[in-house]
Amino acid sequence: MNQWLPFILFASAASITPGPTNLLILGSASRFGLPIALTIALGASLGASLMLLVVGLGLGELLARTPLLQTAMTWAGAAWISWMACKLMRRDAAGIEARPIERRQGFVQGAVLQLINPKTWLMTLSVTAIFLDGQASPSRVAIYAALFLLVSTPCLLSWGLLGAGSARLLRQPSRLLLFNRAMALLLLASVWLPLLMDR
Repeated sequence: MNQWLPFILFASAASITPGPTNLLILGSASRFGLPIALTIALGASLGASLMLLVVGLGLGELLARTPLLQTAMTWAGAAWISWMACKLMRRDAAGIEARPIERRQGFVQGAVLQLINPKTWLMTLSVTAIFLDGQASPSRVAIYAALFLLVSTPCLLSWGLLGAGSARLLRQPSRLLLFNRAMALLLLASVWLPLLMDR
């Protein structure tokens, strides 16, 4: 247990702290309900776990040897998520009233978001460097990936519970507008603050 406890604590903190995935789950649960949030959480957890598996089995070493590629991926992901936040910010009250049902996100979107999420890339690279020492066997990497899946899913789902609980408050268009703008600002902060602090 002493071997796994530090990783469980790390995975819990990495999964439950605010980030693009958590905010997507929160917003989707508030608009569409808890089942949608559950599918996104499962997709995101599985996507991040598969990334951890791939990075632990060798991609992490490649990225460590090519920092330019790592930097390009990070900035491309930050740009994409910023574009999503700007779209959310520019949605006006009239648009919200006219189109109350937006395209729902789901399992695939939750998984794919991990590929462009700088937070997920930083997490997987940190796990490879800190917990796997860059020389782990495939079975050990697989155990860490499976453990991350088990830890991250309930952490992400807690954001869905929070969003589902706030659904009643967002029935008025003015409140939904305020919520969307707050979510857009949090989304920008969740991507750019870690990047700027890392410089």
